Amino acid sequence: MRYITFLVIGVFFGIVMYKSEAASWFRIYEMFEFGSFHMYGIIGSALAIGIIGVQVIKRKNITPINGSEMSLAPKTKSVARYLFGGIIFGLGWALAGACPGPMYVLAGAGYASILIVIFGALIGTFLYGLLCKYLPH
Repeated sequence: MRYITFLVIGVFFGIVMYKSEAASWFRIYEMFEFGSFHMYGIIGSALAIGIIGVQVIKRKNITPINGSEMSLAPKTKSVARYLFGGIIFGLGWALAGACPGPMYVLAGAGYASILIVIFGALIGTFLYGLLCKYLPH
């Protein structure tokens, strides 16, 4: 039942991404050229909702659905780590025209060429898993 809930939420998220044009290459290109507020509005809205959600989770000590005692602990700060990761993420986003969420939305919408990008993202994730113990934390 839990997986069905996740599937329904994912499908709803995909529909919202597609209908809001957040998965549109043109909208992403337009954003990188500072040509429109459209994508900045979507990202800003998601950021605001995320900040509020995390604060609610922290203040109410909400536990995960599976009942484990995992909490939102502060992460170690490392400028190099975030700078390097941000540069790689931004380059991939600019080159592919899609970040991870919209990649799957585009695949679901029938854009077969995005499967190459998804394959590259999966390879990159796999490589990170192999190399993460050697990277600065």
